[in-house]
Amino acid sequence: MSVFRNNSKSPIWGGWVTGPTQHGPQEFARAGYDYVGFDTQHGYLDDADVANLLRHLEHVPIATAVRLPNADPAPIGRVLDAGADAVIIAMIESADQAAAAVAATRYPPAGVRSFGPLRAGLGLDPGALQSRANVFAMIETAAALQDVENICAVTGLTGIYLGPADLAISLGANVSGATKDERVLEAITRTREVAAAAGLVTGIHASDGKTGNAMAELGFEMITLASESQALRRGASEHLREATGK
Repeated sequence: MSVFRNNSKSPIWGGWVTGPTQHGPQEFARAGYDYVGFDTQHGYLDDADVANLLRHLEHVPIATAVRLPNADPAPIGRVLDAGADAVIIAMIESADQAAAAVAATRYPPAGVRSFGPLRAGLGLDPGALQSRANVFAMIETAAALQDVENICAVTGLTGIYLGPADLAISLGANVSGATKDERVLEAITRTREVAAAAGLVTGIHASDGKTGNAMAELGFEMITLASESQALRRGASEHLREATGK
């Protein structure tokens, strides 16, 4: 889906999935979310899990992204072969790393991706397969902030995606309420401005609705609100509160 690029709606809202559940992504879609992210960095998902989840979403109206821990081309190629609309590559700290992430989504001579689509509906046209692969560089360290202009200048990037928790740790701030810390907020705001000036989509991990609203006010275009476990916990707590009156 092209929701990550050339989209008239801004911002787009996302859910997050950390375990091999088919219900989570489908419920995010039913609730009206624009995309769902699958976490192979901090979640309990492997390539096979992601491929299975993506297959069940083939005809569900929601875009899909997969977060991977680094720019290793093999796992990036596999999730794209399984039908992911985007990859989010964690811990990007330099333009060279960002370029490697882009190369992993492109076939030779533009990149190093190997041909092998896993889903029949994707077709066999390398150009079409390559053009549908959106790639986001995740900015979440002080080192990345030092090279953010060069990172955002890398040809082929769809956008940047900020990780406030790791960014807070890197800057010596508390993870709890990271986006309210002056140092973190300043870094987030500056990075968004640099990325927007470069014509990139600006994304961020917000973790809850109030933070998501604040990030939308700052101008972010792609905002992840909650994981499936957070959504379940909140819903379960609300049902219990209604039942007990407490």
